[in-house]
Amino acid sequence: MIVSEDNLESGTHKHQTERAESNMPPEGSPFPFQSDISADDTQGPSLDETSPTIESLQYQLQESDNRLLRSQAELENFRKRSRRELNEQQRYAQLPIIRDLLPVLDNLERAVSSANQSDDPSIHSLLEGVQLVTAELKSVLERHHCQPIEAVTGTVFDPNCHEAISQQPSAEHPPSSVMHVVQAGYQLRDRVVRPSQVIVASGVPDETDGEMSSDGSHKG
Repeated sequence: MIVSEDNLESGTHKHQTERAESNMPPEGSPFPFQSDISADDTQGPSLDETSPTIESLQYQLQESDNRLLRSQAELENFRKRSRRELNEQQRYAQLPIIRDLLPVLDNLERAVSSANQSDDPSIHSLLEGVQLVTAELKSVLERHHCQPIEAVTGTVFDPNCHEAISQQPSAEHPPSSVMHVVQAGYQLRDRVVRPSQVIVASGVPDETDGEMSSDGSHKG
């Protein structure tokens, strides 16, 4: 059979048409025509498109770690502060009752001092009992770490543990020193329960200021 050029072109065109129709999706199909899907659509997102997301996740993770570390540090500080406050409360738990017992001790010491000035034999027998009670009360205070504040005559005045109720000139005591203890002070461990009431020396009296002339006026 002789194949002409027209028949050859017609056959080629028919074959191409059949191939195109075979690739067409059925009518009403939701899938696109195969030739409309490009090669780029099947490769997924590129690395450049996902890089910002990875950096964002790394930043969020770092922030979460920082918040966790800060929370742990705050919790540890809270525990230390709570333990310190609890220990302080336990160390000074007796402070209110000791403060209330000190006036009782003052009255007992006054009673002993007053009885020592009496010559009545009956008072002396009573004095021994009061002295025993006074000594026992002082022993109880010492067992609970309550000690009298040192404020003997001649010690330097300390405003942290001494309370000056007056100042007097004195030639025997240096300035700002304790001349006389009016009321003893006490401290619980390192905390002052009650300061010592003292009289403080203000210096040597100026005799020239006190001298008077015969006509009643001060000498210049």
